[in-house]
Amino acid sequence: MDKTLELVFLTEGGKTARITINDPKEDLEKPELESVMNQILQSNVFMTESGPLAQIKEARYVERSVQVIEME
Repeated sequence: MDKTLELVFLTEGGKTARITINDPKEDLEKPELESVMNQILQSNVFMTESGPLAQIKEARYVERSVQVIEME
C-alpha cells in the first residue's frame, strides 16, 4: 500500500493547495508538522494560480491501494 503525507494550505485566494510527500515517517506529531508548515508559509516560495500560501488547513496521511489487472 502506498502512503503519502499531504500538507494542506489555503491560498490568499481562498483555494486549497497541497504539498505531497512520498514515504513519510509515520510517527509525526502535530507540533512537528505545524513547525514545518509554518516554515513553508514564512519562506513564501510557493505560488499558486490563486496566490501564495496563506494559512495552514490540515496535514493528513493518505493510503492508496493499487491492484493491477493484467491485460495479456
